Amino acid sequence: MFVPDQYREPEGSWIVDLVRKNPLAQLVSNGADGNAPYATHVPVILDPTLLEQPAELPGATLWGHMNRANPHWSALGDTTPVVVTFTGPHAYVSPTVYEKTPAAPTWNFTAVHVRGVLHKMGAAEDTLDVVKATVRALEAEFGTGWDMSHSMDHFHRILPGVGAFRIEVSQADGMFKLSQEQEYETRERVRCSFAGQPSSNQRGVAAMMSRLPATG
Repeated sequence: MFVPDQYREPEGSWIVDLVRKNPLAQLVSNGADGNAPYATHVPVILDPTLLEQPAELPGATLWGHMNRANPHWSALGDTTPVVVTFTGPHAYVSPTVYEKTPAAPTWNFTAVHVRGVLHKMGAAEDTLDVVKATVRALEAEFGTGWDMSHSMDHFHRILPGVGAFRIEVSQADGMFKLSQEQEYETRERVRCSFAGQPSSNQRGVAAMMSRLPATG
């Protein structure tokens, strides 16, 4: 992913935070025999065995799973190079908010592209570990504390249809395009405009903009 310097994360934790808070990722890998690449949306979480969140992604491990009936699963080898993309808050910026001319519309967005090697999990117990870890991570971040212990029989019934994997991360690039190209006063007008909107995406962009250094 091409990332101009001004749009790189101001702190190393931004990339890790975006991945943790936006776990519905797009897994991309080459197709077999020169066919078109596969792209599948899958839940992907940070390695849950770590006692602390990693400071950066390279060297870390991601866990995920998909439906084994998906042709993408069959196209994956036991060790397959992949790209995983995560999308954070994003929103259209209308020139009217700049209160100046000339101006041009743009799109503020946040995203992380991860490169690594995917390893398929073959054993049923490993697959179940990935599924349970995913439930715990998503319930903790987005859920209501659902207790999965009463559904374990159901988990075992559906487990043959689940393909689990782990990804060893070799590279991670983050793009945080949040009006850094604008003067501070103009950027503040964008942030305030987004903060007052009903869209959660716009409010999310505003929250990230508020974390930028007050310079420029």
